[in-house]
Amino acid sequence: QVQLMESGGGLVQPGGSLRLSCAASGFTFNNYAMNWYRQAPGKEREAVASITPAGASTNYADSVKGRFTISRDNGKNTVYLQMNSLKPEDTAVYYCNTVWPLPKRTFWGQGTQVTVSS
Repeated sequence: QVQLMESGGGLVQPGGSLRLSCAASGFTFNNYAMNWYRQAPGKEREAVASITPAGASTNYADSVKGRFTISRDNGKNTVYLQMNSLKPEDTAVYYCNTVWPLPKRTFWGQGTQVTVSS
């Protein structure tokens, strides 16, 4: 049974930092790309960052480039999202995600709330 469990969210002041973690189980973690998404109140879920199976390549939404860093530890079956210079507009529920290609299956974690406010 595939499980993705996010943690690390919370309340932080503008300019602060948080590190999110997503612990994966139930599949061969190092075979699959991993992604972070977020959904703010009243908005659609949007992709934030992705990382290839071995961690060699990453991709970021323009809104977080230079501030967020995605990484993974395949020995711990965990993907991380380091978030620096946080802004109020980063407030959202952050989700961990993986997509298997054939047959296509999509898995989501339960999400972790990030609130950036003074």
